[in-house]
Amino acid sequence: MKAWWDGLWRECYAPAILAGVWLLTLLVSVPMTIALRGMLAQHFGRSLAADTAASGVNYDWMQEFSDQATGLGVTFRPAVIGFGAVLDNASAFIEDTERPIVIVGAASVYILLWIFVAGGIIDRYARNRPTRARAFFSACGVFFFRFLRLAVIQWLVYALLFGYVHRWLLDTWYTRLIHDVSVERSAFFIRLGLYALFGLLVAIATTIFDYAKVRAVVEYRRSMIGAIGAALGFIRRNAGGVVVVFALNLALFTGVIALYALIAPGAGGTGASMWIGLVIGQLYVLARLWVKLVFWASEIALFQSRLAHAGYVARPEPTWPDSPAAEAIS
Repeated sequence: MKAWWDGLWRECYAPAILAGVWLLTLLVSVPMTIALRGMLAQHFGRSLAADTAASGVNYDWMQEFSDQATGLGVTFRPAVIGFGAVLDNASAFIEDTERPIVIVGAASVYILLWIFVAGGIIDRYARNRPTRARAFFSACGVFFFRFLRLAVIQWLVYALLFGYVHRWLLDTWYTRLIHDVSVERSAFFIRLGLYALFGLLVAIATTIFDYAKVRAVVEYRRSMIGAIGAALGFIRRNAGGVVVVFALNLALFTGVIALYALIAPGAGGTGASMWIGLVIGQLYVLARLWVKLVFWASEIALFQSRLAHAGYVARPEPTWPDSPAAEAIS
């Protein structure tokens, strides 16, 4: 619990990090927004549907647009409005739904940018003091190619989870489990349990890779395989603390989702309601990014409280695969 609060305060005392990742998010999303706006304007022209859409949601027109749209345009549907977008993304994740190639491309760019800034962000939280732009981007550059190597391993693991384990659990095994089930409610709870099991596997993998990043930065590791091994060792020896920190972060994430579900804007119209909806949407984006950063900050605080100390970032002479510097600290 103490490590989680420490991580929370570390993130709160680094507002520039949150502002930076929010701008990074805008950098990726705004070009697609402008492109979609052009497609909508071209389709509207001077039709009466334009006036109807400006005052609310014309579902008939939206369906017509979606049927003839290609690329980015196919994403414009009722599910993008308000909390529907959250549910749509959750459904796509759970069911492993394919997204249009333009969305996959934008997401890949976004992930690449996160890989670049991850080293600087973790270094800042590990030092627990302002590092200024020069030191921040220096850490980003140092760990970028190391985290790229780690990302290859992550991709292989997630490809296995979503490409094989997901199908085995939710298609093959689910079909066998409900073969003799005659009550629809029982089948629903069986599938819900399989969703939970798959989510647990993804959470375990994500946690391992998060702590691998933490150990790589704090101990200045070059071998990402060594960092993964060190992360597994730390999680095994400190399972209780890792689970508590993850549970608190998950509760924080759930709270943000629940709050947005209560205040998420609907279709709305023009004028003040449109701008209020935009502000609420951006506040939700900020909150989601904040939760992501709290995840990292609290994991760093837990690691340093057990094997290092706040502000400690090692720069040892490396030995192959890596010198386990933190374990040597009693």
